[in-house]
Amino acid sequence: MTSQMLRVAEVEVLTPLVKRFRFEHPEGKTLPLFSGGAHVVVEMEDGETLRRNAYSLISDPQDGSGYEIAVRREDRGRGGSRFMHTKVSEGDPLRVNAPVNLFALDLRARKHVLIAGGIGITPFLAQLRQLTRLQLPFELHYAARSRAEAAGLKLLPQAPMIQVHLSEEGNRLDPGAILAHQPLGTHVYTCGPEGLIVGVEDAAQRLNWPKDVFHSEAFLSPPPGKPFTVTLTRSGLTLTVAPNQSLLEALEAAKVEIPWSCRGGACGRCETEVRSCKGRIAHHDHWLEDAEKSAQTKIMPCVSRFEGEELLLDR
Repeated sequence: MTSQMLRVAEVEVLTPLVKRFRFEHPEGKTLPLFSGGAHVVVEMEDGETLRRNAYSLISDPQDGSGYEIAVRREDRGRGGSRFMHTKVSEGDPLRVNAPVNLFALDLRARKHVLIAGGIGITPFLAQLRQLTRLQLPFELHYAARSRAEAAGLKLLPQAPMIQVHLSEEGNRLDPGAILAHQPLGTHVYTCGPEGLIVGVEDAAQRLNWPKDVFHSEAFLSPPPGKPFTVTLTRSGLTLTVAPNQSLLEALEAAKVEIPWSCRGGACGRCETEVRSCKGRIAHHDHWLEDAEKSAQTKIMPCVSRFEGEELLLDR
């Protein structure tokens, strides 16, 4: 995937757990434009470990002077967000991949309803700019536990079509109430915790909304776990995946070519055929169907793990 070395131009603390980072070309060159909902993958050389994390772009899609992301620190994660928070400063060079959009707006919609939870506000920030520029009707609902945790409050404009729902202030988000009186042809977009996405999906089903107008994004960080061994039938290699390493990262470290875009279980590009599975694959993706997961004949190396005696992959 195409990437280039960019310079960290700004670092801003939004909340105790969220920072905003701005990247610019070191020679001031214009960066490729993107559409609302796009993400970039940031590469981090953390000692002997090369980390690649996907982050939604929050800056103006039509502003090629720089890219901006917001990163929530996850101390129980595998180290990528912690690296960004503790080891990245203004002026540092970081390699950033070209934007990819797996969560684009459907511009055929009569209206757009955006529903975000927590750090899930990030893809909508660029979409708001796009919708405003195109003068398309929309409303955004942003849910967070408290003002202290709502990083989006510093990034969102003040507008009547933007509503903030803070649980500690007794203003919990009600998906059913939001969807109940929308005009025919409305499309709904959700990003945030899985519980929020499921809650919106359930409300849409109760109200008989067609499935093709519902869009969601839930990038996942590869979960840590017990080490496991995998054998690659085409490459003839046997690899051990470390507790804080994804199978995809282990394949990359062994110089095994494998395509990817999101690295979070959403795009399907790294889907790999399982030749033999004597044990249990822990599927953590949002790509494979339930039947495919139960059959244990496919795996998404970016987020899934394995426990058992033998795992043979077609790589």
